[in-house]
Amino acid sequence: MKILIVEDEKRLADTLKQMFIEENYLVDVVYDGQDAYDYLTSDTYDAAILDVMLPKMTGIQVVSLLRKENNATPILMLTAKDQVEDKVRGLDSGADDYLTKPFQKEELLARIRSISRRKGEVINDDIHYVDITLSQKTQVLECGVKSVRLGPKEFEIMRLLLINQNQILPKEDLILRVWGFDSDAEDNNVEVYISFLRKKLQFLSSKVTISTARKVGYFLEEKA
Repeated sequence: MKILIVEDEKRLADTLKQMFIEENYLVDVVYDGQDAYDYLTSDTYDAAILDVMLPKMTGIQVVSLLRKENNATPILMLTAKDQVEDKVRGLDSGADDYLTKPFQKEELLARIRSISRRKGEVINDDIHYVDITLSQKTQVLECGVKSVRLGPKEFEIMRLLLINQNQILPKEDLILRVWGFDSDAEDNNVEVYISFLRKKLQFLSSKVTISTARKVGYFLEEKA
C-alpha cells in the first residue's frame, strides 16, 4: 500500500514515516498543503494523512479541492485535541475520518486500514459482517431469511459500526456524524438508538451483538 503523509512538524512526520515503513507501506512525505495537493493530483495513493493546520494551504482546503475534482483518495485528518470545529469542517469538506493528537500507533494504523478498505466504495453497496447484511440503498438489515428496515438514525449508526468493524466507535463520533455539530444530542440519545438496534439484532436472531466499551463507545462483535 502507498500512503502520503502531510505534516509540517518534521519530527512527527519522520516518526509517522518510520511507523508506516515498518508496516510495509510505501511512504511519501510532504510538509505543506500545496505539495499535498500536487502529490495527490499527480500520483495514486491508497490513503493520505493530512494535518488540519498546514502552511500555504490548510488540510481542509486541500480536501475540498480534491473532492471538487472527484479525487476519492481516502483521507484521515489530524486535529488538535478538542478542536471540534476542525473535526466538523474536515468531515464536511470530504475527509473520511479524523484523529486527535496525541494518538496511539495502533489506533492510527487501524483507522488507515479502515478508510483504505473504503476506497472506491459505492453508496449502494451492501455491507456484510458475520451473518448480517446492511443494504445502503434500502436501509434494510438482513440475517438469513429475516429482515428489518432501519430508521434514518438507526441506519447511520449501524453503517458506521459496520464500516468501522473491529474498532471502538466513540460516542462523541456518533453524535457528531449522526446528529451533527449543532445538535443538542447527548450520550443518552446514542444509548437509546443502540438499544433499538440491539433489539432488532435479537429479532433477526443474529450472532452479532453491539458491545459497550465502558465510558468510551461501542463496537460490533460475534457472540461467543
